[in-house]
Amino acid sequence: MNIQIYALKKNFDTQKAERFFKERRIPYQLLDLKKHKLGTRELALFARRIGAQNLVDRKSPDALSHPVAHTDDEAYILEALAENPRFLRTPIVRNGEKITVGADEKTWETWVQKES
Repeated sequence: MNIQIYALKKNFDTQKAERFFKERRIPYQLLDLKKHKLGTRELALFARRIGAQNLVDRKSPDALSHPVAHTDDEAYILEALAENPRFLRTPIVRNGEKITVGADEKTWETWVQKES
């Protein structure tokens, strides 16, 4: 299992993700999106797995004040997210080709069970 947690800040959901994997002694890599910009290929993979619209943080005042939160145009969304990672809903947890956004302990639990 190769877990990567993409996060902007240590919010509650990011802390939940870290705690989940720490408690199960599963190594993970925390990637700060302020330092590690997402590439277009990574964003495209995330969009294929969960949909570009689901990557946008529609609770964030930053994102809501930008057209990215009000469109379904996937190409536009991916371009805006590549330029402005603060519009992303985090944490994005990646296990190879599998992706979750936000705190999704049920899915993470299935990943752990399949490994054991």
